[in-house]
Amino acid sequence: MAECGASGGGSSGDSLDKSITLPPDEIFRNLENAKRFAIDIGGSLTKLAYYSTVQHKVAKVRSFDHSGKDAEQDHEPPYEISVQEEITARLHFVKFENTYIEACLDFIKDHLVNTETKVIQATGGGAYKFKDLIEEKLRLKVDKEDVMTCLIKGCNFVLKNIPQEAFMYQKDSDPEFRFQTNHPNIFPYLLVNIGSGVSIVKVETEDRFEWVGGSSIGGGTFWGLGALLTKTKKFDELLHLASKGQHANVDMLVQDIYGGAHQTLGLSGNLIASSFGKSATADREFSKEDMAKSLLHMISNDIGQLACLYARLHCLDRVYFGGFFIRGHPVTMRTITYSINFFSKGEVQALFLRHEGYLGAIGAFLKGAEQDNPNQYSWGENYAGSSGLMSTSPELCPTQRTRSGTFDLLEMDRLERPLVNLPLLLDPSSYVPDTVDLTDDALARKYWLTCFEEALDGVVKRAVASQPESADAAERAEKFRQKYWSKLQTLRHQPFAYGTLTVRSLLDTREHCLNEFSFPDPYSKVKQKENGIALKCFQGVVHALDSLGWEERQLALVKGLLAGNVFDWGAKAVSDVLESDPQFGFEEAKRKLQGRTSRGSCAGCCSQRQGPPHKCALIFADNSGIDIILGVFPFVRELLFRGTEVILACNSGPALNDVTYNESLIVADRIAAMDPVVHSALQEERLLLVQTGSSSPSSAPYSLWVGWTCAVLPVRLDQGLAVLARERGADLVVIEGMGRAVHTNYHAALRCESLKLAVVKNAWLAERLGGRLFSVIFKYEVPAE
Repeated sequence: MAECGASGGGSSGDSLDKSITLPPDEIFRNLENAKRFAIDIGGSLTKLAYYSTVQHKVAKVRSFDHSGKDAEQDHEPPYEISVQEEITARLHFVKFENTYIEACLDFIKDHLVNTETKVIQATGGGAYKFKDLIEEKLRLKVDKEDVMTCLIKGCNFVLKNIPQEAFMYQKDSDPEFRFQTNHPNIFPYLLVNIGSGVSIVKVETEDRFEWVGGSSIGGGTFWGLGALLTKTKKFDELLHLASKGQHANVDMLVQDIYGGAHQTLGLSGNLIASSFGKSATADREFSKEDMAKSLLHMISNDIGQLACLYARLHCLDRVYFGGFFIRGHPVTMRTITYSINFFSKGEVQALFLRHEGYLGAIGAFLKGAEQDNPNQYSWGENYAGSSGLMSTSPELCPTQRTRSGTFDLLEMDRLERPLVNLPLLLDPSSYVPDTVDLTDDALARKYWLTCFEEALDGVVKRAVASQPESADAAERAEKFRQKYWSKLQTLRHQPFAYGTLTVRSLLDTREHCLNEFSFPDPYSKVKQKENGIALKCFQGVVHALDSLGWEERQLALVKGLLAGNVFDWGAKAVSDVLESDPQFGFEEAKRKLQGRTSRGSCAGCCSQRQGPPHKCALIFADNSGIDIILGVFPFVRELLFRGTEVILACNSGPALNDVTYNESLIVADRIAAMDPVVHSALQEERLLLVQTGSSSPSSAPYSLWVGWTCAVLPVRLDQGLAVLARERGADLVVIEGMGRAVHTNYHAALRCESLKLAVVKNAWLAERLGGRLFSVIFKYEVPAE
């Protein structure tokens, strides 16, 4: 079925610049590196997909080469830092109106450089209609793909790879949008694709699906009848009219037929008894708005009832809606949801998709890229280059709405390491990483958005300082500021734009914007300096611990873990202290700690555990410097001394001042040179350092978010780490840090014992939790038998 959407007015013009609302390079990015194309052309919208390679900067660390030197210098940092160029893969998806197809194809043709592409995969009715035009403009052979196969491939891909792709819509709820966490098993489900008509597909597995029904009454019907009734030719304008109309002025309701007697029948008086029923008897003109609203109700109700009947017939309780008919329009979603709830008595769930219109284009691309096995990789949405979920409601962000009416963008980055399910979660299907939903909590949302806005100057300053030899660092940093500021304003108006809004996703978006402007690790020099300082103190800390009795040592170890966690440049309260008092150190941090909060105490719960030592502890490390060297490593050393193997997991790449895997290797090597316990454990592989699979707190729906305030214990993480945790029989998980243990994972249920600990370094959050600044979280949990 051809898809339905906005129809632009006027000609495409002499150049692309005359017919769009965005600069071309913001729409078709990285075209010079494009390798492969796919296109899905419906009745009114064209969806273009292409694969490109992206060159970006990566911060690398390595030990100094001391060959030929007598000894290291006391003032020398523990390692050197270099910024290198790396190539990664990116998927681009652009939606635009067919009105602009010639101009867009011209632009693409003019900017294709050294492309290896000889064929373009095409699907949709327009693959036939525009075949000659595409081949002429792009000099590529058109290879037509089956519409249904592309549709299902695309739907499976977004459900598996995009966090919170699917959502429920409830008009009278707060928030209206309820996003679904990605279920590890997405099958079976019913896909209702609403284009010009409606196609209904039962999907049982990745490759097994069946077209089970459809209807000719779909988006094209709404558009066509709407044009006849209102003389409005543009799809967006029809939706806009509908949003202002009153359907009861045109529709005949149950109360219009039965009067007050409808209550004795058990029916709502507001139920539509006959769409457009009043138009035959009322002797008056009806407004365009009322007719558009009535028509939208009629089409949406019909689709909802049809979807419900097919879902019940095939014993399915999840129905996903695709196609560009819905487009985030509240009236449409509310009507379909109401219809399905009404006819299924609440047993069938209506789920909408943030990228509903791209399913065919994604599927066509995957069909053309099968030789590269794109499904063997994990992919993550790039928020810096993607449009958010846009509503056509006139009250919401008019600038963004105008842009969305013509062009819509989605970018996805390939993750360098495959991700798999985490075996230690008690129930991966019900795991919700974030403790607070900012989409739901308006007070918290206002606070954290303001917090990130106020921190922006500091991030810009840190980014410039991280690249002192770069002549354009200040210019790029300013572009980053503008981009991220714009994203924050969008999220103020539409907190649901990229799914559930959380502190994690705010930082995630910031990391994407930093990377876009080539700031891979703004805190690299800060971490280098602090790692060097902390390493010089390690032996003294360990010596002091070894002089204590067993009970005293356990309490000191816990205090050390917590004191180390104070040193977090991502927390304003801490950065203010560290910048104003350069002498602030480990002992000063211990004195800062508040001994107890309403959420727990650090009285040594873990040390009171009865029974033999743990077999293997999986520890997710947080910050560089004092945190990992003086807090985490002494704790690791104690576990090793008891006979417990340790897996120490660190970020694959940078996120604020978190320790990265490569940094941890150098730090561990330096500690091993000072400490025989750590040295022998590394040699005997009783201490294993692994990477989490996260190159930033932005990698994937269920990758291991190990960032400042956004590390989550994931449903999916690096495959090697998952295998290692299973093979070594990990029976203790330690989650350290405010982001890991408070913003996320506070309620995470695991199959094994867990220790969640953090220092609350935000006064507003501490007050919310019933404590004070620098209060501690210490939560030791044993799974129920």
